[in-house]
Amino acid sequence: MSETNMALIEKERTYLMVKPDGVKRGLTGEVITRIERCGLKIVALKMFWATREQINEHYPKDDAWLMRIGEKTKVNYDKYGLDIKTLGTEDNKEIGLMVRGWLLDYLTSAPMVKMVIEGPHAVDLVRKMAGNTIPAQAEMGTIRGDFSVDSAAFANRDKRAIFNVVHASETPEEAKHEIGFWFSPEEIFDFEKTDNSIYKVVA
Repeated sequence: MSETNMALIEKERTYLMVKPDGVKRGLTGEVITRIERCGLKIVALKMFWATREQINEHYPKDDAWLMRIGEKTKVNYDKYGLDIKTLGTEDNKEIGLMVRGWLLDYLTSAPMVKMVIEGPHAVDLVRKMAGNTIPAQAEMGTIRGDFSVDSAAFANRDKRAIFNVVHASETPEEAKHEIGFWFSPEEIFDFEKTDNSIYKVVA
């Protein structure tokens, strides 16, 4: 790997958002602590109340994404013995649109905290730290595994989004899009951490 590529990985950035349930439960500080404790750097941070239009632009609208969400919902219904017909449709795209609507309702229901995180393999590390999006499948020690007891079965039954504390970018491409969407360049800071500079030998 070239030095240029190594430098890009070292300064990789990702997007993390503490969702309404995380903010209302007072977990923002815990999330920040875990990020900083592992050595990653927060270079942008802001509390905000998202509009429905913003969340609508945040989530994909393409058929492939909607179909994938619809299929995942069907799998969860089947796993927990729920009747998918209670949604009024068995079409994956229509189910995906329905779930997307639940997400819009959920993410505009209270303030959230958004941040940009920088460091080596930031995307993968933050996803690992967040844990599986389904809390019951998230490992203990992850944010969702430790702090979310919500169930896909309950969420589907109640026709709402699952409460899983945080959102984290899935890929570097997604991170770049989400950072650009939620932050202006002026809101992102470039600075050196103390533990990277305090021990430098002064000539």
